[in-house]
Amino acid sequence: MSDIERESMEFDVVIVGAGPAGLAAAIRLKQLNPDLSVVVLEKGGEVGAHILSGAVVDPIGIDRLLPGWREESDHPFKTPVTADHFLVLGPAGSFRLPNFLMPPLMNNHGNYIVSLGNVCRWLATKAEALGVEIYPGFAAASLVYNEAGAVTGVITGDMGVEKDGTHGPAYAPGMALMGKYVLIGEGARGSLAKQLIAKYQLADGREPAKFGIGLKELWQVKPENHKLGLVQHSFGWPLDMKTGGGSFLYHLEDNQVAVGFVLHLNYKNPYLSPFEEFQRFKTHPAIAGTFEGAKRIGYGARAITEGGWQSVPKLSFPGGVLMGCSAGFVNVPRIKGSHNAVLSGMLAAEHVAEAIGAGRANDELASYEEAWRGSDIGKDLKKVRNVKPLWSRFGTIVGVGIGGLDMWLNTLFGFSPFGTLKHGKADYAALEPASKHSKIAYPKPDGVLTFDRLSSVFLSNTNHEENEPTHLVVGDMALQQRSEHDVFAGPSTRYCPAGVYEWVDKDGNAAADPSAKDVRFVINAQNCVHCKTCDIKDPNQNINWVPPQGGEGPVYQGM
Repeated sequence: MSDIERESMEFDVVIVGAGPAGLAAAIRLKQLNPDLSVVVLEKGGEVGAHILSGAVVDPIGIDRLLPGWREESDHPFKTPVTADHFLVLGPAGSFRLPNFLMPPLMNNHGNYIVSLGNVCRWLATKAEALGVEIYPGFAAASLVYNEAGAVTGVITGDMGVEKDGTHGPAYAPGMALMGKYVLIGEGARGSLAKQLIAKYQLADGREPAKFGIGLKELWQVKPENHKLGLVQHSFGWPLDMKTGGGSFLYHLEDNQVAVGFVLHLNYKNPYLSPFEEFQRFKTHPAIAGTFEGAKRIGYGARAITEGGWQSVPKLSFPGGVLMGCSAGFVNVPRIKGSHNAVLSGMLAAEHVAEAIGAGRANDELASYEEAWRGSDIGKDLKKVRNVKPLWSRFGTIVGVGIGGLDMWLNTLFGFSPFGTLKHGKADYAALEPASKHSKIAYPKPDGVLTFDRLSSVFLSNTNHEENEPTHLVVGDMALQQRSEHDVFAGPSTRYCPAGVYEWVDKDGNAAADPSAKDVRFVINAQNCVHCKTCDIKDPNQNINWVPPQGGEGPVYQGM
């Protein structure tokens, strides 16, 4: 890329990602020093287009970033939580856990049910009013380093590249955006964050990163089935007691209900399909009634960071820092990360502004790395650090029970008898050969309550140009055949929530038998909703997700 002549623009701070962390950092920088030049790059065609979350938001970050926001009329926090339910689901029934058993940190009163995409759109207007430049439709494709090895900027993706890699008639090279510091807030499993973690060995001495996949639908329900402000979390069926995951129903304004399903990506069975498990979940007697006579209006999926306290990599590197979900700041039992994303963006901004004020540039912001564990972010994550490893080690019933006790001890006495537990294997290494498992017979969708993947992707408004290089790069196609297919029975056809991957026979038909030998791997990259699950779960780490050409992917509305 170095031999291509590129337009270059200079800023004080370059921020990658217009999510809660990136926008909070931009706003805080301008609050601290209005003279700073700040630019935010967003790979989605508009701010919020690629944002997907449940979401129940703890407003602690917004309260600190924008005091007085509650007095404004245009904010997106329309639905305060009014009721908090926790259900354990069995195959045919359920029971509700008493709220008094829940540690105080699990209480959702005072929180808000929102569309996180709309929150980001609102934050973007605040940032622009302060003079922040936001460039939607521009993915940061690569990093710029100086001779000392420090990050000095990013390069946006080239446009108009043909499928064979040649420059088409509409070719335009990406821009180089240079800054004194580069802040990375790409969300879970960001492509630049992955490069930086490897280059600077930021994960050394940490536990492996852990992830889940979150799938979400938005429904318009009948008024009589709507309970404004109800937050309902559940776990158990349809998953077995050894497979981690949970589910939720959030009742928003306008008779809308967000329904979601989170599956921990350390599952073992290659025949398991997160999407199909989500569809089965909706048929449970405690769930299905909400959607009687309702209409599904949205669908999406996204990876979630789940490693927490012990998996957070070193956050500072020469020339910049990691923030938000790029850093891994999700609180797993609370199913919340946006509050910590906002707080981390603010924290990063404060250390950047101080450094620039002292005349520094492109050095390492070690003070940010030193500060986060003692901040409210660290306090939030430390209390729950053992919940995920206990769940993984002992299964759902025993693990969740012990995890709840551990949260109580951390809350009341500030200690855990377990210390800080390890996570063990990375998620891709947890997958077992197909020979150890049986196929799972999933019911066919009825088109009313349960659906197929392609009709679901349609609701996500996903689009990619067909005549462009695939952004899903398979490193070794022979290895994919030899291992992903022959040993693991093609789990990519099941873990992908968008129908991107297929093993097809010589006639181009989907191979009905996972053990069939005369097959080839097909990548339908147009369907990709940018969840990053393939990048995480492929058993050989043989699939690399990179940003597609600018602005492409899902266009989520109200998600």
